[in-house]
Amino acid sequence: MGPVLDDALDELASVVATGSETELLSLLTLCESVARRVDAISTSAVAALDDQGAFLTRGYRSAARALSDLLSWDYVEARRRVAVASDVHTRTTLDGTPLPARLPSAAAAFGGGKIALRHVDVIGRVLSTDAARRLSPEQWAVVEAQLAADATRLNPSELQTLGTALVALLDQDGAEPDDRVPAPVNELRLTRHAAGGSIKGRFQDPALYDAIAAVIDAKAAPLTADDDRPAPQRQAEALADVCGYVLDHGDLPDTGGRRPVLTVLVRLEDLEHRARSAMLEFGGTSTPAALRTLACDAGVIPVVMNGAGQPLDVGRATRTIPDGLRRAVTARDRGCAHPGCDRPPSWSEIHHIHHWEHGGPTALNNLVMLCRAHHRQIHHTDWAVRIRDGLPEFVPPKWIDPHRTPRRKILAHLAAA
Repeated sequence: MGPVLDDALDELASVVATGSETELLSLLTLCESVARRVDAISTSAVAALDDQGAFLTRGYRSAARALSDLLSWDYVEARRRVAVASDVHTRTTLDGTPLPARLPSAAAAFGGGKIALRHVDVIGRVLSTDAARRLSPEQWAVVEAQLAADATRLNPSELQTLGTALVALLDQDGAEPDDRVPAPVNELRLTRHAAGGSIKGRFQDPALYDAIAAVIDAKAAPLTADDDRPAPQRQAEALADVCGYVLDHGDLPDTGGRRPVLTVLVRLEDLEHRARSAMLEFGGTSTPAALRTLACDAGVIPVVMNGAGQPLDVGRATRTIPDGLRRAVTARDRGCAHPGCDRPPSWSEIHHIHHWEHGGPTALNNLVMLCRAHHRQIHHTDWAVRIRDGLPEFVPPKWIDPHRTPRRKILAHLAAA
């Protein structure tokens, strides 16, 4: 099967170099047809493996997480494909009763290569909305069949628009009226940038907003008659002042097993050149002036890094990770160290690579930062983690990669170096 398929693909590839314009256009159409058939076969395999519990027996609670590791898919893409597999393939209950596909018309069109995986994804999401759930079973089935037919001539965005409009047309009565006052929306988003970050918030609860506004207003007044800072700048610096005061004097909970304190990461060469720059744990690169300001009157913990991004070891032979050593691991790993994971340090834990009960030391070269999901994965599956050249790397199980090629998270500060 392998050599025959390889020969066919090589023949297709040869058309690119020698084919005419008409042949190249035909090649694109053929490639799309092949890709759709391959996606249909792939989702069949996903559905069969999930139905057999193959991912559960390998320590994964989520089929999407297993596929993300196995095939190097983004987790969002893995979830999409698992959802499509569930929608277009029959399943078996625990007592052996077969269940029909949730989207039978889309399943037939997808299996025949008439529509793409993305079309099925759109149909599944449109028919999972609250409005679609209010349709009668007969209406729901009619909409599913209609969208499957329309998908053969529409792109996914057009299909999304049509499907949403069709469901809304059939759901004219809408949801049952709710006389309850909706809960206020209070949200705050912190986004880290290369230098600093941005904060965007919305508070519909007037009491919460008033408390925040009162504190900022009290601290944002001009310092002197000559203080010509614009009001937005004074308010921003007032918020930072208040947070800095709370860090110094407030009773804050632990974050990721340690108290929240400002950490400054300084490269050895920068330290030797009078600290020309440094990296903050959340706020990106600090300028020399800002660094000097921080050093004047703040709880600053310097972590000196060498050129390979390795902090100095803070060796302590205890099971509880000492605060200084925890900061060293944080400085090195910058959050969960598993490739593709973006959990920050405050959502991560420290793992002993060689277990403590087996004589593993509480030292930097035996510790790695992991989020809870990947911490559990290391303990309960065949994934392994080790330190190489001062940095953590992860070895997948053989069923994911027969060669067990180590994987390492790409860290922006090291990639730039």
